[in-house]
Amino acid sequence: MGKNKKKRKSGKSEVAPVKAKPSISPLAPAGGFPELPVIDGVRFAAAEAGVRYKGRLDVMLAEIAPGAAIAGVFTRSATRSAPVLWCEEKLAALRAGGDGGGFAIVANSGNSNAFTGAVGRDAVRVTVDATAAALGVPADHVFVASTGVIGEPLPAERIAVKLAELRDRLEPGAAALAARAIMTTDTFPKGATARVEIDGVPVSIAGFAKGSGMIAPDMATMLVFIFTDAAIAAEPLREMVASLNETTFNCITVDGDTSTSDTLVLAATGRAPMARIERLDDPRAEVFRAALGGVMRDLALQVVRDGEGATKLVTIEVTGAESDVAARRVGLSIANSPLVKTAVAGEDPNWGRVVMAVGKSGEKAERDRLSIRFGDILVAENGWVSPGYAEAAGAAYMKQAELVIGVDLGIGDGAATVWTCDLTHRYIEINADYRS
Repeated sequence: MGKNKKKRKSGKSEVAPVKAKPSISPLAPAGGFPELPVIDGVRFAAAEAGVRYKGRLDVMLAEIAPGAAIAGVFTRSATRSAPVLWCEEKLAALRAGGDGGGFAIVANSGNSNAFTGAVGRDAVRVTVDATAAALGVPADHVFVASTGVIGEPLPAERIAVKLAELRDRLEPGAAALAARAIMTTDTFPKGATARVEIDGVPVSIAGFAKGSGMIAPDMATMLVFIFTDAAIAAEPLREMVASLNETTFNCITVDGDTSTSDTLVLAATGRAPMARIERLDDPRAEVFRAALGGVMRDLALQVVRDGEGATKLVTIEVTGAESDVAARRVGLSIANSPLVKTAVAGEDPNWGRVVMAVGKSGEKAERDRLSIRFGDILVAENGWVSPGYAEAAGAAYMKQAELVIGVDLGIGDGAATVWTCDLTHRYIEINADYRS
């Protein structure tokens, strides 16, 4: 996530006192951050570099053993950040046949290093070179990510001087600290895991993410790092990540704003004692894909649960569209509507706003075929309010913390599910004060 700075400052980037921790979202998972399994071939560390604030973890390092397969997807924003451009270039080089050696991921919070021109590219290089020297990995194998304020030069030297410390702190079980180091307006760290058997061999997947605001699907709109010990070739891994992204991270929205910094990187170390999966049509690939999809969906929903100021999680299920793509566009039109989202916040069953959002989506819809449900309650059908609908039932349903809005267009077989949250006064407060 990247957000614009308040005003231009001269000289070096200042370090502000640490802000008070925000109240944890009421939608946060009850169990807190999960216990992530150790992934053979991966170690983590986190440190306080003072990128923007004093007294908080704000840089994380992941070391990945040689021989890993790397996949990633990134924001399609036209103003994407210097770290995103670097990662896209290096991932493309790997696809063409990269050199041997280990890998690393370095991510910081507080500053997105976006819209920083040549200075931003230089900051990436400073971070990359320091990481490569500290770990003894090729510079082209270092992936970087930054999240925070847009348009302010990244004080990369503060990160660089921490690399030796980060290297010395590397531990296989330190993923939770790494997850905390990339938080910005997040109210809780986000982690997910899955374990499956392939050829009778246990395979683990573990990931963590950050994201709370500036969330709208055009890749992932957050930072996500996922690790597995599965033995799988890079090409099928990349195809899986790209396709799963379309039904997970690309189906969430908090506020309709796509970040300049969105990055998802997945590393498969290949340390599990199994024959390597080389092709998508290998039956074992589907077993792994299902588990990976579960982890990605879990992390995506946690981002929505931590939407800035959110008090309600909203699932929008669209069926009967001309195509799956059309269904998703209708779902996102509903999910991104400020009028729908404020009605949800006010616990108002204003189904007319759903009708409006369907109509403005640009996708085919026919009034007399359209039906709308709130949960199991049929609200509208046949071009009018349902004869059996009672406003009191709708109002009572809207008081729940987790809601389902169902829309059937009645014109085809297309279907999609989209997730969003409500829009409250707290969202305005967080973003009005973000750069102060």
